[in-house]
Amino acid sequence: MLVLRLLNVVAPAYFLCISLVTFVLQIFVFIPSMFRDPSTTPLFSPALLHGALFLFLSANALGNYILVIQSSPEDLGKDLNLGKGAEVADWLDGSSSPGSALPSTHFCRLCARVTQRHDHHCFFTGNCIGSRNMRNFIMFCLYTSLACLDSLVAGMAYISATLSMSFADPLAFLTLLPHSISQFFSGALLSSEMFVILMLYLWLGIGLACAGFCCHQMLLILRGQTRYQVRKGTVVRARPWRENLQEVFGKKWLLGLLIPMLNVESNFRRQKEK
Repeated sequence: MLVLRLLNVVAPAYFLCISLVTFVLQIFVFIPSMFRDPSTTPLFSPALLHGALFLFLSANALGNYILVIQSSPEDLGKDLNLGKGAEVADWLDGSSSPGSALPSTHFCRLCARVTQRHDHHCFFTGNCIGSRNMRNFIMFCLYTSLACLDSLVAGMAYISATLSMSFADPLAFLTLLPHSISQFFSGALLSSEMFVILMLYLWLGIGLACAGFCCHQMLLILRGQTRYQVRKGTVVRARPWRENLQEVFGKKWLLGLLIPMLNVESNFRRQKEK
């Protein structure tokens, strides 16, 4: 438990550090290198368009990341009828099951809360993912993968121009790291260039991981399941996939796709109002 609590603190700090390094490299290294002569650069130059695209992706990734953290799981233990002598901690081993509890509720030791439609605990946000922040979490994964892809392409263009090398051969990227390590220790490669090359592989790994996780999460949503339900082997009632999507993304899904916004619609709140 101590290791998990430490990871719950270190992982968000690691993500924010990577985000800061990426932003600095893009704004102060990659984008300025795209300008040949700023006085003659047209308004809609590739550098300006790339900068606008990167800022859009970064703002959405960071905005949804903040909303995931702020949208803490609802403490359902305060609203549920647990009965005499029952505690929320009794949910840990499944010995207690409040009659008014909604399906897929789960008590998290790290958050010390009961989460409605619990999916998993995300260490990179330090928060549980449930009905209140599932949409923001998926948008965070989506825009993080796109921002990493954008940084990867910009970084490859920078390395190609700096080291006068071509990535036309698909194997060029795979052999870039071992060749760069040997050149770095021989003194033929600067430490700044070696750092950018290492970041290329880091962006590739984070981008693929976020994209794969986002696709897996979308598949579960279409089925109307959560990772917690799959892990516990819970049978869910079959519903049309459109209803499952609307339950997570709401009616204003297009607006939430373009700008970070809270998903205020909640099954739990609608049931409480009834």
